Amino acid sequence: MSAAPLRLALPKGRILDETAAIFARAGYDLSPVFADNRKLVHECGALRVLVLRSSDIPTYVAHGAADLGVAGSDVLDEEGRDLYEPLDLGIGRCRMIVAERAEARLDERSQMHVRYATKYPRTTREYLRRKGLTAEVIKLSGAIELGPLTGLCDRIVDITQSGETLRQNGLVVTDTVGEVSSRLVVNPAAMKLSAGPLAELIAKLESALLAEPAP
Repeated sequence: MSAAPLRLALPKGRILDETAAIFARAGYDLSPVFADNRKLVHECGALRVLVLRSSDIPTYVAHGAADLGVAGSDVLDEEGRDLYEPLDLGIGRCRMIVAERAEARLDERSQMHVRYATKYPRTTREYLRRKGLTAEVIKLSGAIELGPLTGLCDRIVDITQSGETLRQNGLVVTDTVGEVSSRLVVNPAAMKLSAGPLAELIAKLESALLAEPAP
């Protein structure tokens, strides 16, 4: 009797394409995922692939609905789940930054009430704590750049690659919270129960990354 496939949670979009390319170099064919984009569960030999929203992947892996997954370090840091992170896949690279209106620069030494808007309230509060700053944090789900333009907030914390959207909206970067990339994450219980298959998969992925590092 063959072993049950490992359940792998992957995000939709560009990261899915880049992840599939890395897995292909490691000897895992994920092409069934692209055969029918309406399906959410795909049988790929030794892997059963679940295609999810990126923000849901840590939850699925943490609760054991998936054995492993690929998620951005921004999402992982925000969720704060107890997950094993054996590999940085080196894809989906970007920065988490602080930005404000170019014509309304803030003086952090002033006593004024400052508001930050972000999709990442936990990470933002930790950033403020590290900097010794006190501010109100407002959680938003989209169009973060609109916050300073409407007076909702003074600054935003968001991820950016080129910074073009910030420039088009008259925002400038004031600080970098951290570098972001996609990581392989594993459920701690699965790491014990499926130690052999997971160790083999991790080793193959590591070899693939070393042979042809992601840009």
